[in-house]
Amino acid sequence: MSDQKQISHRSWKSIADDQRIENELSGLDPFTDPFVAAVHATRMPMIITNPRLADNPVVFANDAFCRLTGYERDEILGRNCRFLQGEATDQETRRQLHQAVEHAHPVEVDIRNYRKNGEPFWNRLLMAPVFDADKKLSYFFASQVDVTLERERLSGLERDNAALVAEVSNRLRTQEERERELALALRAGGFGTWSFELQSRTLTASEDCKALFGRALDQPFTFEDRIAAVHDDDRRRAIDNMIEAGTQGREHQEEYRIIWPDGSTRWISSRGQPFFDVAGRPVRVAGVSMDITHAKRAELKRQALVRLNDLFRDLDQSADISHAAAEILGQTLDVSRAGYGMVDRINETIMIERDWNAPGVTTIAGTLQFRAYGSYIEDLKQGETVCVDDSRLDPRTADTSAVLEAISARAFINMPLHEQGGFVALIFVNNDTPRHWSDDDVAFVREVAERTRDAVERRRAEHELAELAASLERQVAERTAELLRAEDALRQSQKMEAVGQLTGGLAHDFNNLLTGIGGGLELIQLRLAQGRAAEIGRYMDAAQDAVKRAAALTHRLLAFSRRQTLDPRPTDANALVSGLEDLVRRTVGPAILVETRLAADLESILVDPSQLENALLNLCINARDAMPDGGRLMIETQDRLIDDQAGRAYDITPGNYICLSVSDTGTGMDAETMSRAFEPFFTTKPIGSGTGLGLSMVYGFARQSGGHVHIHSTPGMGTTVAVYLPRNGRAVMAEASPALLSAAPYAQGSETVLVVDDEASIRMLIIEALADLGYDVLEAPDGPTAMELLAQGRMIDLLVTDVGLPGMNGRQLADALRTTRPGLKVVFITGYAENAVLNHDHLEAGMQIITKPFTMEVLASRIKALLS
Repeated sequence: MSDQKQISHRSWKSIADDQRIENELSGLDPFTDPFVAAVHATRMPMIITNPRLADNPVVFANDAFCRLTGYERDEILGRNCRFLQGEATDQETRRQLHQAVEHAHPVEVDIRNYRKNGEPFWNRLLMAPVFDADKKLSYFFASQVDVTLERERLSGLERDNAALVAEVSNRLRTQEERERELALALRAGGFGTWSFELQSRTLTASEDCKALFGRALDQPFTFEDRIAAVHDDDRRRAIDNMIEAGTQGREHQEEYRIIWPDGSTRWISSRGQPFFDVAGRPVRVAGVSMDITHAKRAELKRQALVRLNDLFRDLDQSADISHAAAEILGQTLDVSRAGYGMVDRINETIMIERDWNAPGVTTIAGTLQFRAYGSYIEDLKQGETVCVDDSRLDPRTADTSAVLEAISARAFINMPLHEQGGFVALIFVNNDTPRHWSDDDVAFVREVAERTRDAVERRRAEHELAELAASLERQVAERTAELLRAEDALRQSQKMEAVGQLTGGLAHDFNNLLTGIGGGLELIQLRLAQGRAAEIGRYMDAAQDAVKRAAALTHRLLAFSRRQTLDPRPTDANALVSGLEDLVRRTVGPAILVETRLAADLESILVDPSQLENALLNLCINARDAMPDGGRLMIETQDRLIDDQAGRAYDITPGNYICLSVSDTGTGMDAETMSRAFEPFFTTKPIGSGTGLGLSMVYGFARQSGGHVHIHSTPGMGTTVAVYLPRNGRAVMAEASPALLSAAPYAQGSETVLVVDDEASIRMLIIEALADLGYDVLEAPDGPTAMELLAQGRMIDLLVTDVGLPGMNGRQLADALRTTRPGLKVVFITGYAENAVLNHDHLEAGMQIITKPFTMEVLASRIKALLS
C-alpha cells in the first residue's frame, strides 16, 4: 500500500475512533471501550473538553465531578470550566491554564473554584492534552482532586511559619538592641565585663575591664595579671572570694585595691555569679567590675573625719590631738608620713613634736629648717598650699630632691595655718614615691587641718577658762560663805522677831482667855463652898465661851500653818453662802448693803464646810471693819478655769476651780499693806479690835484645801478677796445638827471601849462621860500599856486613841490591834493634822477622826454610829 493510502487509512481510522469514543462518552453507545468504562466508573472527578469546538467546552463529566461541584451533568456539558471560578480565583493560575490550553501542554495547578451553592474549595487540576493518530489535538483530559483541607493545613503552617519567623526576627532584633543598650549602659556606668573559666583558669576581659586595671587595649590580660594587680593586703581575699563563688555556687562580691602600672592605687568593686553545665556543675564565674576609687576615698575620708571628731572629744593635750590628726591623714591617704608642727616664721623653722609614720619610715620629729628642703617657704608665707607631685620635676625642689627623698618626701603637701594674719602652724603629708595630689586630697587635708587647729585652740582656751573658773570658784566660794554667814544671822534675827511677835500675840490672847476660864472656875468653887450653887451657871457659861474662843484661836493658827485637821466633804458653795446670808446681814449691821451674785449650775467643792464658813465670816467681818461709815458688800461665786500661766502665777495646779469672793467699797489697802495681809497677827485695826489672824487663817485653809487666795485692792476704792477652791462635782452630803450631851445616845448592852491618851485629865473626862452613857471602859496612858492590857485576854469593841502618843503613835497602835482583831472600830483624837500619821484618803472602813477640842456629845455620837 502506498504512503498516501496509508495516511488516508489512518486519518479515516482516527476519525472513526474519535467519533466512537465521543459517542460512548456522551452515552450514545454502550461502554465497550475499557478507557471510557474506567472514566465513567472512577471516584476521582474527571472531565473532558473539546478544543476543536468553540471556547473548549466540557463534553464529558463523570459522576464524581458532578458530586464535587454540585452541578448536574446537563448544567456542565457545553460550558467552559471558567464557570467554576470566582473573584478569589488567582489570576496567575488562570493565566497558566490559558497558556496550557493555547499551547496544548499538560499542567498541574491548585485553583480556587466554587460549588453551585457558592462554597469555595481548592481543586488540584491535572490537565493533559490527548492527540489522535495524526498527532492532532483531540481532547483535554482533566482529573480533579479536592485539596481544600490540605491547602488549609498548608496555609496554617505557612501562617505559623511566617509568624514564627517574624517572632524570631523580632526577638533577635530586640536582643541585639538590648545588647547594644547593655553595652552602652556598661560603658556609661564605667563597668567592665569579665568571665573566668574554673577548669582552665582562663580570664576573658572586655576592653573596658582592661582599662579599669590600667592596661592598654592591645595588651594581654590574664587571670594571673589580674591577681598580680591586686594590693598585697587584699590579694588573698580577692582570690579566695572568686574561687569560692565558683566552687560553692554562690554570688561573688568584693571590693579591693589594685595597683596600676604607674604605681597609683585604685579601688575596684567586682560582682559576679557562677554558671553551670547541664549536670549542674559550675564551669565559670562571670560578672562586672567598676572603679569606685572616688566614692571609696570619699567614704574613707568621711569616716576619717567622724573618727577624728570622736578622738578630739576624748583627747585633752594638744600634742595628742595633732598626732591623732596626723595618723588619720596618713592612713586615709595611704602616704608615708603625716604630721603637724608649729612654725617660727622669722627663723623659717618648723617644730614637730610628734609625727605619724608608715611602717619602715623614719620619724622627722624635731626642728627643721624650711630652706634645707627647697624654696617653697615663700609660698607658705603667702598662705598658699604647696603641692609637689615629684620633687625631681618641681622647680622649687629640684635642687634639694635628694634631701627630700632621703626623708621619704619625694611627693608632699604642705598646708599653712594662719591665725590673726600670721603663719603659725603647718600640717603636712609625705610620700616616698611620686604621686599626683587630687583636689579631693587637698580639700581633705585642709578639712583636717582646720579641725585640728580649732581643736588645739579650743583645748588651750578650755584650759585657760578652767583655770579662770577655778579662780572664780574660789572667790565665789569665799564670798558665798560670807553671804551665808550674814544670811544666817539675818534669818536668825528675823526668826526671833517673828517668834517674838507670834508669842506676844498668843500670850496676850491666851492670857485673856485663861483669865476668863480661871476666874470662872474660882467663882464656881467659891459659890459651891458658900452653898450658892444656883449662881454658878453664868460662871460656867463664861468659862465655856473662853474655851470656844481659845479653840477658835488655835484653829486659826493651825489653818495659817496648814496643820489643822480638816474634814473635807462635797460642799455646795451657793448653799453655804445662802445659809450664812442672814448671819452676815446681822453681823455687818444695817448701814452696809449685803448682796450676793451666785453662778447657776455650780458644781460642788471638796472642803471642810465649817472651816469655809469661818473663812467667809472672817472676810465679811474684815469688809465690815473697812466700811465704818457704811457701804456695799458683795458675796459672789464663779466657775473659773485656771490655765498654765495663771497656775504658775497662783502656784496651783491648772484646772477647774470655784471662786468665792467677798468685795467691799471700803478704805482699801496700799501695796505694802497687801504684801503683809496674810502675816499672822498683822492688823491695821486698833489695839483690842482684832487678833490679826483672820486673813492668815483664810490663806492657810485655802492652801491646805488645794486652792489659793488673791487680793485686789485700791486705796479709797475698796477690796476684793477671792478664794479659789478646786471643783469636785461629787454629790453634796447633808449636815448633821449639833446636840447637847444630855441628848447623847446610850450604850446598848455591854459594849467595851478602850481609851488611850497620855493626858490624864482628858482620859478621865472621856472615861466618865462614856461610863455615864453605859459603856464598860478600859484605859491606858500609851500604846505598849494598851497592848499589854489586851494581851491578857480582855476583849474590846472599840478603841478611842489620841494620835500623838509618845513612842508608838495612835495609828500604829490601831494597825497593830487590827492584825489580831480585824474590823476593830477606831476613833482617832487629834489636836492638829499629823499628816505623816493620818491621811483622810487612807482611813480604812470602821475608822473616824475627831479634832480637839470636841464636845462629849460628838464623841458619844461617833462611837454609837460606829458600833451600830
